[in-house]
Amino acid sequence: MSSAGPAAIDEAGSSVGRALPYVLVLFSASGCAALIYEIVWYQLLQIAIGSTAVSLGFLLAAFMAGLCIGSLALPRLAIGSIHPLRIYAAIEFLIAVLALGELFLIPLIGRAYLAGPSGFAGMLLRGAVCAISLLPPTILMGASLPALARAVSGAARWGLLYGANTVGAVFGCLFAGFYLLRIYDVNVASYAAIALNVAVAIVSLWLAARTRPHPASDLSAPEIAFPAPSETGPRWTVYVAIFLSGASALGGEVVWTRAMGLMLGATVYAFSIILAVFLAGLALGTAAASSMVRRLDPRLALGWCQMLAAASIAWTAYAIADALPYWPINPQLSTSAVFTFQIDLVRTVLAILPPALFWGASFPFAFAAAVKRDEDSAATVAGIYAANTAGAIMGGLAVSLLAIPLIGTQNSERALLALSAIGGLIVLMPLMERARSQRLEFAAGVAAGLIALAAWGIDKIPDELIAYGRRMAAMHGMSHVLYTAEGRNTSIAISRWNDGSLQFHVAGKVEASTESYDMRLQRMLAHLPALIHGDPRSVLVVGFGGGITAGAFTTYPGVKRIVICELEPLIPPVSTRYFGKQNYNVMNDKRAQIVYDDARHFVAATPEKFDIITSDPIHPFVKGSATLYSLEYFETVKRHLNPGGIVTQWVPLYESDATTVKSEIATFFAVFPYGTVWANNLNGHGYDLVLVGQLQPQSFDLDKIQARLDSSDYKLVAKSLADTDANSATDLFSTYTASKAALEPWLKDAAINHDSDLKLQYLAGLALNHAEEDTIYGEIMRYWKQPKDIFTGSRQHLDALFTAFGDLAKQQPTASD
Repeated sequence: MSSAGPAAIDEAGSSVGRALPYVLVLFSASGCAALIYEIVWYQLLQIAIGSTAVSLGFLLAAFMAGLCIGSLALPRLAIGSIHPLRIYAAIEFLIAVLALGELFLIPLIGRAYLAGPSGFAGMLLRGAVCAISLLPPTILMGASLPALARAVSGAARWGLLYGANTVGAVFGCLFAGFYLLRIYDVNVASYAAIALNVAVAIVSLWLAARTRPHPASDLSAPEIAFPAPSETGPRWTVYVAIFLSGASALGGEVVWTRAMGLMLGATVYAFSIILAVFLAGLALGTAAASSMVRRLDPRLALGWCQMLAAASIAWTAYAIADALPYWPINPQLSTSAVFTFQIDLVRTVLAILPPALFWGASFPFAFAAAVKRDEDSAATVAGIYAANTAGAIMGGLAVSLLAIPLIGTQNSERALLALSAIGGLIVLMPLMERARSQRLEFAAGVAAGLIALAAWGIDKIPDELIAYGRRMAAMHGMSHVLYTAEGRNTSIAISRWNDGSLQFHVAGKVEASTESYDMRLQRMLAHLPALIHGDPRSVLVVGFGGGITAGAFTTYPGVKRIVICELEPLIPPVSTRYFGKQNYNVMNDKRAQIVYDDARHFVAATPEKFDIITSDPIHPFVKGSATLYSLEYFETVKRHLNPGGIVTQWVPLYESDATTVKSEIATFFAVFPYGTVWANNLNGHGYDLVLVGQLQPQSFDLDKIQARLDSSDYKLVAKSLADTDANSATDLFSTYTASKAALEPWLKDAAINHDSDLKLQYLAGLALNHAEEDTIYGEIMRYWKQPKDIFTGSRQHLDALFTAFGDLAKQQPTASD
């Protein structure tokens, strides 16, 4: 293999096998391009069908379905007389053409927003349409391995092809996740992958002109001296085993990506690390098995690979539930992203690499166990590959859409372990019958018993991990977790802090609480726009959370309609159970309607307009949430405001940095040029902000606002404010911090977050460990100016407000300092 070189391949009529190193490099580049496409298409699908478990599930299903169809279709085409490398070159070129088309097709399909229904049925419909759009290029990707299998002989080399492709996928995953999409956008990333496909096609044609394909008689020359498959057991058992291997592998990836996402922070970088480690395990396992396939009975080796994969599933479950969460690691030990990535990589390798190794090793052994001397090598490879990808489709969809929400992570892992063990036994049982080996029967029985014991011993995900995620070690013992649940899209928890306050957690983050500073923020998001507007009638609340923001609107006598858009159906009833007093039982208020859907879809599709739209999404570093901070999303929100309408948006200063906050504010102001910034401080220090956007310049009449608060109709409003220590309009409006005009010098270099790049999630992911909230607030306050042109009213109210402003300004540096 290593002797192939330029001289060898320049000899007319030399075999493709002698140029195998070049072929492996080409197929590795092809795998790199494929993973770049997968990551790009997922980002586009977040815009088209929403950032949900459905979107991820359909992306995986479409990708795997295309691979399955393509691998089965190619051997059936009457192209056996054409040089395999010419076929491969044509496939790569067509992938490039279709991938270019996807950049335009997926956004067009996103317009189905305007016609599709809401809720889970709508997600399924939109997901199915987008999945169909991905089939053409993925079918071609699936055809590439069988095409190359005709150029080289033997299961070991087929395994090397698969391994090389997977190595390229590892690089593509990291290249796209850490560089291309962080620095550029989906277009540039796609062009890079397209360039790779075109380069592979050109080099493949060059190689085809200098080599000859294997003669038909050499297509599947046996490499092993073991009995033929018909002598060792039915061939179908090999296909069933590799099918179950694919189901357990993709099911495991889904389960562990979600669990590890809690532990690592659920950033785009964390997901890239998890996927890269998983793929690296497949590649390493394939490479190791390819080197051993000539020396081992392939059926026996395949069976034990499945049994060892089952044992490794138990190991991963133990690592995630019982070991890694309790590592005494302070997540804010360093602000260096490189240090964080190193720790994340070590934990991911320890947890996920072992089972991936055995799943990868299964391929060469399955190829060898299924091979027939008189069968087209493309058909052999296609059959194994298709069975594995079909299993992957079943496992990925079943786990993400059904198993996790119905039976939870713990029982999902038990089911995956059982599938893997069953696959092993199915392959091993014919060997036991043929050889009548008591030693093999005893070993298989002991292994099955130990695996059953391991399945019984799998523990559930720690409640504190669901509640606090990556900060679990730092928060351990500081609260009592009252409730946890795993939904289709996210996991939630309710805890009681040691001071008695309640906390509501989503995806390992505290998203609402009864702490005074959180109550103030949650009600500011409602009271600021409602009092500025004066007479709101209809309200849209994006995200239920603890229900406190939505509940604050029920105190306004003029509000007739409150629409709440929530992605996870678990949240409203659980929040109502624990936060009913604080959220005024809004879920059961006759004016409230809860829509379970992706917020982007609902806002774009609804014909309704609102007086107020308020949004309190999860932190922008969480993968997928940056879509609710993009310029295009804010433009959609603006189109759904009534004349005089107001929008409010939450911006966290904690677990962030100035670059990230600048991007959030600048993107908002690009759509709402008359926007303002309001601060929710913690003990006088920066904590988080509320952005208020309006369509026209506004002045706030303190006399009118205070008169409303003093009226009997607004008794509940005044009480709601007083509960957060805002006893007057002056107290509430003294949180004013800045206008767009004042902050323009600070925001001049800010990155605007577009749908095409979602730059914010990459910026925010690098700032995850930062604790700069007070520093960022201080930077903003350097540009603070007396807002004399914004507030109007009597001298008494203005003097009180400006006195409050003056006391605040004295504590801050100025822009000239």
